[in-house]
Amino acid sequence: LEKLVRRARHVEVQIMGDTHGNVVHLFERDCSVQRRNQKVVERAPAPYLDAARRTELCDAALRLGRAVNYTHAGTVEFLMDADTGKFYFIEVNPRIQVEHTVTEQVTGIDIVQSQLRITEGARIGDEHCPVPAQENIRLNGHALQCRITTEDPENAFTPDYGRITAYRSAAGFGLRLDGGTAYTGAVITPYYDSLLVKVTAWAPTAQEAIRRMDRGLREFRIRGVSTNLQFVENVINHPDFAAGTVTTRFIDTTPELCKYTQRSD
Repeated sequence: LEKLVRRARHVEVQIMGDTHGNVVHLFERDCSVQRRNQKVVERAPAPYLDAARRTELCDAALRLGRAVNYTHAGTVEFLMDADTGKFYFIEVNPRIQVEHTVTEQVTGIDIVQSQLRITEGARIGDEHCPVPAQENIRLNGHALQCRITTEDPENAFTPDYGRITAYRSAAGFGLRLDGGTAYTGAVITPYYDSLLVKVTAWAPTAQEAIRRMDRGLREFRIRGVSTNLQFVENVINHPDFAAGTVTTRFIDTTPELCKYTQRSD
């Protein structure tokens, strides 16, 4: 039997291990905003964790990593009961994940570069490794990531395809874009993932990060295919998201997120 968590939050801890037996954590990410168990918006740090629970969660991830002599990047995933605060292990993803950018923004650690240096034999905490010792890894500010896709939220999130007739992305301080093949004239086919670009916003406070992301999303102009831009705008501007109280059922139980007026400009 598995534990039933009726009101769950999805929280995961980023760990890094070298080939010399050292394992550290890069704190946690909240991934509760998801649809059909696929993440839509991620943020770091998790807004509902206090210092004691954060330490408990990260220590659990470290114990697991050390027990299996884990090396390189990995994500230890948990479900947290929103009513009791207890957390339960789900799985380990032994790879870099789509949402690793929010951890990079709040820790200043290049996770991709760290993978390469560790493979070359670098030791965590040494000057040749991008990953410092645990006591020197600190949280700085808040970050969130939105995945911009060609899904149509008004049509049951059916992926759209065709030619992009116009493409303009956001820019400015605190915004990071990890793009794929989205550009004016690009042909989006139905045979691959619908992800166009990942947008990550950073700011000193959680509310400022949300406002910066909102501004970035509104700067995008994508024509020729349907996108989820206005849907994710609704998500991050919802009061429950701002308050950090959403659970994994948030999108399913909030149909108004899919209601908006199409942009005319």
